Amino acid sequence: MLYIDEKGHVDAARIIVKIFKTIERGKLDKVNGIVVHQTDSPTARSTFNSYQNAGANGAHFLIDKDGTIYQTASLFRITWHVGKIKSRCFMTQKCDPAEFKRVAELEKSWKNSDKISKSEHAKNFPNRFPINSDSVGIEIVGQSITMVKGQERVYERVNSFQNEALRWLIHELADTLQVTMNEIYRHPETSRKTSTEASTAQW
Repeated sequence: MLYIDEKGHVDAARIIVKIFKTIERGKLDKVNGIVVHQTDSPTARSTFNSYQNAGANGAHFLIDKDGTIYQTASLFRITWHVGKIKSRCFMTQKCDPAEFKRVAELEKSWKNSDKISKSEHAKNFPNRFPINSDSVGIEIVGQSITMVKGQERVYERVNSFQNEALRWLIHELADTLQVTMNEIYRHPETSRKTSTEASTAQW
């Protein structure tokens, strides 16, 4: 288990605490899930530079290409890392027929993502995916590129150093925060994001 101090900072040999107050929001009372991201930037430094902007989005942890783990926000504070969420019951095909039909109609256009997300935010966990207010975010340094003009961008592979660090961090966080392993997600599983983001992350 990890030791978390009164500020929400982790005291562990493998984690470098480098907190950015600019990405911290309100109080994080309960953690129900963990969401794994890729930064879409080439280096940890470029992500840290973006975190210095007022109102920046960010996550609680960042894993560099050499496997170094940084804690970038307190585990007692919300960060904005999830964005618009998908309908959990629709994605798992466990909606009642009326709601399934309603969401299926909305899913026909990305323009309806705000409506779906707003409806999901009104639900209590576990009837929805973990959101900013009850999840921990982990960023992995990695860029996306356009392989073919007009097609979706493709994220670079998560390397073995990063995956080893991610595996260790997720298991330690899940144990410490009492998060079940079936509530660990790649960002595109819960939100409308590029489908290859964190697709090669392993835990």
